[in-house]
This record gives sequence, C-alpha cells and structure tokens, in this order.
Amino acid sequence: MATTIADTMVEMLKNSGVQRVYGIPGDSLNGFTDALRRDGTVTWRHARHEEAAAFAASADAALTGELAVCAGSCGPGNLHLINGLFEAHRSRVPVLAIAAHIPAAEIGSGYFQETHPERLFVECSAFCEMVSTPEQLPRLLEIAMRTAIEQRDVAVLVVPGELFLGKSKGRAAGAPVRWIDRIVRPTDAELGTVAKVLNTAERVTILAGAGVEGAHDEVVQLAGALQAPIVHALRGKEFIEYDNPYDVGMTGLLGFSSGYRAIEKCDTLLMLGTDFPYQQFYPSKATIIQLDVRGTQIGRRTPVDIGLVGTVSDTLPALLPLIDRNRDSIHLSSSLKHYATARERLDDLAINDRNRTPIHPQYLAKLVSDLATDDAVFLPDVGSPVVWAARYLQMNGRRRLIGSFSHGTMANALSQAVGAQCAYPDRQVIALAGDGGLAMLLGELLTLTQNRLPVKIVVFNNSSLNFVEVEMKAAGFVTYGTDLANPNFSDLANSVGVFGRRVEEPDDLEPALRAVLEHDGPALLDVVTARQELSIPPTITAAQAKGFTLYALRTVMSGRGDELMDLAETNVFRRLFD
Repeated sequence: MATTIADTMVEMLKNSGVQRVYGIPGDSLNGFTDALRRDGTVTWRHARHEEAAAFAASADAALTGELAVCAGSCGPGNLHLINGLFEAHRSRVPVLAIAAHIPAAEIGSGYFQETHPERLFVECSAFCEMVSTPEQLPRLLEIAMRTAIEQRDVAVLVVPGELFLGKSKGRAAGAPVRWIDRIVRPTDAELGTVAKVLNTAERVTILAGAGVEGAHDEVVQLAGALQAPIVHALRGKEFIEYDNPYDVGMTGLLGFSSGYRAIEKCDTLLMLGTDFPYQQFYPSKATIIQLDVRGTQIGRRTPVDIGLVGTVSDTLPALLPLIDRNRDSIHLSSSLKHYATARERLDDLAINDRNRTPIHPQYLAKLVSDLATDDAVFLPDVGSPVVWAARYLQMNGRRRLIGSFSHGTMANALSQAVGAQCAYPDRQVIALAGDGGLAMLLGELLTLTQNRLPVKIVVFNNSSLNFVEVEMKAAGFVTYGTDLANPNFSDLANSVGVFGRRVEEPDDLEPALRAVLEHDGPALLDVVTARQELSIPPTITAAQAKGFTLYALRTVMSGRGDELMDLAETNVFRRLFD
C-alpha cells in the first residue's frame, strides 16, 4: 500500500513522542484512524464524547508536559472538542487537535455536517489552519506541533477527510518536535533594581502561582531571606505548599483568611509565576513586583511597579545573592500565627463534624487525602469539590492536582482522569466528582471500562448544583433551579462494570473509601454529603453579607424556613453573623 498523508502524520507524531490520540472515529477521520491501526504503536483512546477526549488530552499534557493529541470527525464531531480545547488553552498546556472536515470540493455549499472549523477554533488556540492540498500537510503539522509546544497552547489542524488518503511524498527527516530547554531570566541590571526595592521593604509577601513549578526550594530560600510569608494561588498549591515553613495558605475566593491578610498587610508584593485573576484580593497599598515568563501577563490584573520577564527557576538563583538577610520577622511571624488559627478552624470543620449526618464534605476530602497514595493524582470537578480539594488535600511534591482552574468548566474531573490514567497507568488517579459534573458526561464511565482504566471516582453527592447555590445566596437570591434528582450512582456504576459503593452514614465512610481505593480496576464511591455546607471566601464583603441576609429573609418569606434552619446549623454560616 502506498504511503498516505495520514501515514506521514502518524510517523511525525510518533517521532515527536506522541503515544496516544483521544477521540471518536467518524467517516471523515477514517484515513487517519486507519493509519493509526496499521502503525500499531500510537494508541487510539476511544472516548464517548469528543469534549471528554479533549479534556483527557488536556490532563495528559498537564501531567507529562508533552504534546497530547485529540481528534474529531467533521462538523458536530470536532465541534464537540471545543470546550475541552478551551480548557487546555486557558490552562496553557500543549494540545494538538485534528479536526477532520467535509470534502474540500463541497466547502461553502451547505453540505451535510458543514461547519467552518478554521473559524470556530480560533478563539481557543494559538494556531488554527486548514489544509488545502496534500503537499501542505506535513509542513503545517510540524508548525502546529511546534506552536502548541513552544507556546504551551492549543493548535488545531483542519483536514478535509479525503486528504488523509492522499499520496505522501514524505518529509525530510528532522529533529523531533519537542520542548527545547532554555534559560530565561531578567538582566543583571533589572535584578539589581528589584533587589534594592526588596532590601528596603519592611513587609514583603510572596504570591506564588503555577510558574513556581520546579522552583520550590528557590522560592522557600527567597522567603527565608526576605522573612516573607508565601501565599499561593490555586494552581500553585501542588508546587509550593508542601515542606514550606513560610506557607500561610491560599488567597482568593477559595482561600484562607490568612492568605488574604498576608497580602493586604504587606508593603511589597512579589508575584512569582502567577496570573491570579481576582483584582479584589490584591493589596490596596503596596509596591508590586511581577515575574512571569510571559511578558504579556505583566500588569494584566493589577498595576505593577516593576515587571520582570523570566522563569522563576532561572531568575531566583540570580536574585538570591543580592538579597540582604538581616531584616525584621514581625510580618512573617504575625502571618504564620494568623495562618495557624485559620488552619485550625478549617481542620476543626473536617474533624469535629466527622460524625454528623449528612456527611460533611470537609471530612470526606480530608479522608481522601489521608488515604490516597503518596503520588496520587487528584482531579476535582469545578464547583464545591474544588473548594474542598484546595483546603484539605495535602501536597508533598509527588502528588498532583489538576483541574479546570482557569476555564472553570463543569464535567472535567472524570474526563481529565481518563487522560491522567492513560499517561500514568501505574499511579492512583482520583476524580473528585460533583454530582452535577459527573452526570453531565456520565458516558465516560464506559470509557473507563472500555480502556481498562482503574480510575477512582469519589462523588460529592449533595443533590444540587451546590456552588451555584452559594453564589445565589451571596447575591441575595432564593436558590432556584439547582436541584438534582440523582440516581444511586453506585448502582449505576455497578451496572456498567465499575465497582460501586454508596455511603450515607459517617461510620461507613472510611471502610468504603478504602475498598474503592484498593479495588483493582475502576471504582466509584457515591457519598451523600451535606447540601447546606457553605464554602465562602476568606473575607466577606458588605455586599455579600447583605446578600446572605436578603437570602435568609426571602427564603423564610417563600415558605422554605426548613432550608434556612439546616443552613444555620453549619459552622461556616454562623461565622457570617458572629
């Protein structure tokens, strides 16, 4: 058989380290999937929804740092990829999407399943081009892969189905398209200017984001030199929270009061590798220094006094020798004391309420953390599972925490767990699923069984879109339209070949969780959790306090006083009105 364009594509992907392609077959993709079959070394990972395939690719890329690939057939097939690709785009991970297209001669005629993917994917990608002739394809594929890898972003290649079968002239062998190591840091003069500012500052706080990956020890050393508390953004949690005597928790909507306070009380904020989005959590009066490898991010969230372009791991070794060590530790000590109090209160919510029914989600999250393996990969659904993961999962430098933390889409947990488990088949992968998120892409349970993936799913089953309810309450609305009439998810899991257990009483939780985590294969634990447990931000604004008061009044007036009584029993609710 003559070598086809698809054969050349598979060879190029393989030479660049790609081991898997996630997707669903379709007639316009047949030339490509048949090339994969004949090659036999790049695995086709069959999903039940293309959105889930793109989610899986995003988690694969996030964990490995390597290019991940997903594919969709023409029209509706590749359109389904779009939400998962937005997740990869917002999380800045390298994903290549192969979007098959209708026959080239039919484009523009209103043909069956016709769309214009070269337009539709532009907003969620750094590269999006349509191939018009067979001669273009090898070159455009290389450009697409290079763009995805170098920009840590999505690249989309739109290919009319018949071109996959075109005769290939091959492509001259070149270096594999892989990440090229480099050193990126500011000039000595810029570092000298920053050092002068830091050396004259009295109260420095460090805000660490995902960009501190690989620079844990350097950040901790700098904090020691500056006597600076370290606050982390959610995406920085897995890289800096552990083995860190200067950690004072997280800030933002999901964070701790101690993180918010350490930033508000500083006179100089040093932002390291973070694009923390919430303007209301930046200090009202402070000098702000921002270091980011992407210069376009500097000053995007709050005005900065000094902007630096470079990686944290390359920059801090050059900055550290310039920092004076003799400085006051009052700001650090005060911040650590406040953190100890905040942490104790959060732990009390998990420990003191562990025997209450319905089961409190804090207790469930802490127990998952306690029983998971040392190198577990956690994937929380957007909503309340992210809150509990942020506050109760313990990181150690080997565990990973992956989620839709920038795009904020529901239904990511199970689908991303597929990609995580494919990338690391021997690691424990735990999806912390909301009942709403799980139900949205419920068919991916079949992806687990079909691909023989031993993913563990812990369902926070509160029969509601719980985080949406919190947002409604904070804005003063009576909760409406958020009820979920759920099945017994464990029965459903068992019916499709996934080991399932259901827990309603706290005493049954630990043995059931152990059984699920130790099961040799995919397993699901359906935990009925408290619906009225509020997950509120570390500082309550006057508008939010007013909103909760209006919610309470309107709830009573609407005849739903029982709901308010349940809510009043929660420790967090009482904190609002202390």
